[in-house]
Amino acid sequence: MSGELLVLNSGSSSIKFALFSAEREPARLLSGTISGLGTSPGFSAHDEDGRPLPAELPAGGATPLTHETALARLLDWLASHGYGERLLGAGHRVVHGGEHYAEPVRLDAVVLARLERLEPMAPLHQPHNLAAIRVLMKLQPTLSQVACFDTAFHSTLPANARHFALPRHITDGGVRRYGFHGLSYEHVARVLPSHIGERAEGRVAVAHLGNGASLCAMRGRKSIATTMGFTALDGLMMGTRSGAIDPGVLFYLMREKSMTAAEVEDLLYRRSGLLGVSGVSSDMRELLASSDPRAREAVELFCYRAARELGSLAAALDGLDALVFTAGIGERAAPVRAMICEQSRWLGIELDPAANREHRAVISTPASRVTVCVIPTDEERVIARHTRNVLRL
Repeated sequence: MSGELLVLNSGSSSIKFALFSAEREPARLLSGTISGLGTSPGFSAHDEDGRPLPAELPAGGATPLTHETALARLLDWLASHGYGERLLGAGHRVVHGGEHYAEPVRLDAVVLARLERLEPMAPLHQPHNLAAIRVLMKLQPTLSQVACFDTAFHSTLPANARHFALPRHITDGGVRRYGFHGLSYEHVARVLPSHIGERAEGRVAVAHLGNGASLCAMRGRKSIATTMGFTALDGLMMGTRSGAIDPGVLFYLMREKSMTAAEVEDLLYRRSGLLGVSGVSSDMRELLASSDPRAREAVELFCYRAARELGSLAAALDGLDALVFTAGIGERAAPVRAMICEQSRWLGIELDPAANREHRAVISTPASRVTVCVIPTDEERVIARHTRNVLRL
């Protein structure tokens, strides 16, 4: 169908956007980012070939942007450049779908209310994902909107991978492992056969390594285990998040250090991970370039935790046929990939150092029992495809 689809990934301080055609296989028309919400606004955009587009939002100058003013100016910018006149729908990344939503859904007041109740389970993401939805409902009330969930891909988790060892009535109340980064894993699962052929249907571990990080074990390109759990705080060490931690540490901090629940939450979500260990930065690029020994220690701990969790996924899979690196760190940080693979040699991984340095699609040697790949993620394309299908365009 002739028309366009707007894809939004709204965070606390930025909005990532993309525009796709509404064809059977949506084609990307442009992408960009509005940054500095609440502070100094920034804007960048590029076309489908990566060429920069005029990067100035209309009307507003250096005035701090809110989600509402940012989206209003984005719509004006699209219109001023000949886009958005045939906008047929908008698709949103929504981190948590809870127990109600195991697949994308058309948004209305009832759905939005259910998603708002999940905000305590994803406080870094869910409130800001929903803010963009509310704003767009106000700015363009007749525009159809679709929520695409990071938790949905993990709806195939078997019971023993979903459940915590808690009393049954708590589990029945929804306290279980949901898993996240599902839109990224869904993209990898879709394109994997074109990279590794029949091995794609076998025992595959995917490492989504970015500011948020997790691992997913796939069999038959379906999720059977993942490192994130009830919230996006569990599992691997991340940019500012601690990852898995002894729950007793939390009791200790609250009882002996008089920290409130809000202070502990802030510590674990915003002041831990690479930032907390290094005291330097949450950005892996800065840590790899730093001569500070604390930065090196943070990188080594990140890789150790990833390699250790990879071993647990190999156990869940009863072996490993392929390992895929994706997302910002996974796609671009060759030293991190090398360190994780070196610590995982016992699984049969043999890395090709030159291929790894050059960021080739396959970075393992021909003799490696495990095929190791680097596959760029494309969550926006997944959202565009789902939006088109839900709206039956």
